Amino acid sequence: MTPRPIPILLLLAAILFGANPASAQDKGSVDPKPPPPLANPNDPKLGAKELFGRKVLPAAMPTRVVGFYAKGCIAGAEALPINGETWQVMRLSRNRNWAHPHMVALLERLAAKAHKDAGWPGILIGDIAQPRGGPALTGHASHQIGLDADIWLTPMPDHLLSREEREEMSAVMMVREDRLDIDPKVFTPGHVLVLRDAAQEPGVQRIFVNPAIKKALCREAKGDRGWLSKVRPMYGHDYHFHIRIKCPPGASECKGQPAQSGGEGCSASDLAYWFKDKILHPEPPKEPPKPRTGPTLAQLPAACKQVLNAPDAKQ
Repeated sequence: MTPRPIPILLLLAAILFGANPASAQDKGSVDPKPPPPLANPNDPKLGAKELFGRKVLPAAMPTRVVGFYAKGCIAGAEALPINGETWQVMRLSRNRNWAHPHMVALLERLAAKAHKDAGWPGILIGDIAQPRGGPALTGHASHQIGLDADIWLTPMPDHLLSREEREEMSAVMMVREDRLDIDPKVFTPGHVLVLRDAAQEPGVQRIFVNPAIKKALCREAKGDRGWLSKVRPMYGHDYHFHIRIKCPPGASECKGQPAQSGGEGCSASDLAYWFKDKILHPEPPKEPPKPRTGPTLAQLPAACKQVLNAPDAKQ
């Protein structure tokens, strides 16, 4: 399959959300090199991503979620095993298969449901979070507190992927080149079932998909359609979907989101914005956006400094 060029829409998403739109599709390495040591790790102007991105193990602390999905950290994160009967983790070189235990359990349940309901061998799991969460060196603005996860819309192959395949395989684009609808050659009724299974999990707060995929779900969902309210259109997300779960009970330092309101989100007015020509084909910026350093450690919740400086958990 010939890779398609990245639409200007995704470049706009990068500007709006502070993320690299191609990052989840970027190939990894079977021999990743650690980032070089920081010349001055105590520089108050240093982006927190430089600090959290260098941690390879979680903090030796009880599980603790601090802050918001796009501005926080996690202590006591748990690793999702890279192989299960019905899932495999991709891009191992990123070391982003860490999460809150609730997310780990949800992904394992969803993998089994996808196998049962959609007949898939299983699911391919992309980025969840870094060992201590926090801002990442590349990619997402969210995924900082172990409560977000990306799942490829490409079904898991029926064999154990090699390390090379996990780093180099690309997900399949599910959206037509005109961005107005799904590509029926690759988007199947099985995708509807997998997304339904994910949205019907009680702990799920939001699921982000490309607007064309939301449009297809609205058209094709049968029976109880209440789950559609959790599935929200968002820039990109045309080869994977993004699961976001609620703050765990008792996690007083976690800053969640209100429950989604507004019904199914399937009316013409709900979707019209996303298919306007100026959204699908926006004017390119007059000047390339400048790289962002992201928040500093001082701009994250104060407890994240303790999480960052804690000893490594034993593995």
